[in-house]
Amino acid sequence: MNKTHEDTGLRVSAFIQENFIFDGTKLDFEKSLLGSGTIDSTGILEIISFLEDTFHITFEDQELVADNFDSIARIQSFVTKKLTGTSPQ
Repeated sequence: MNKTHEDTGLRVSAFIQENFIFDGTKLDFEKSLLGSGTIDSTGILEIISFLEDTFHITFEDQELVADNFDSIARIQSFVTKKLTGTSPQ
């Protein structure tokens, strides 16, 4: 795992923890954010805005699908790929 990939996951996790988790629950990077009820569709929009502002990236319309934003791990991989143009491995 490269530093960009690791840093991305930690920053996304911290954002979600600060904005959506109010009981101190620890986030599982692999768990579905939507399926677990951690965030809803409005929360996805907030995460997208955070990602664009924080990482200075923009998303194409075809990239704005739930699969890319369903878990911290998926967001982490997706953003890393956007930032580096490579696989996050």
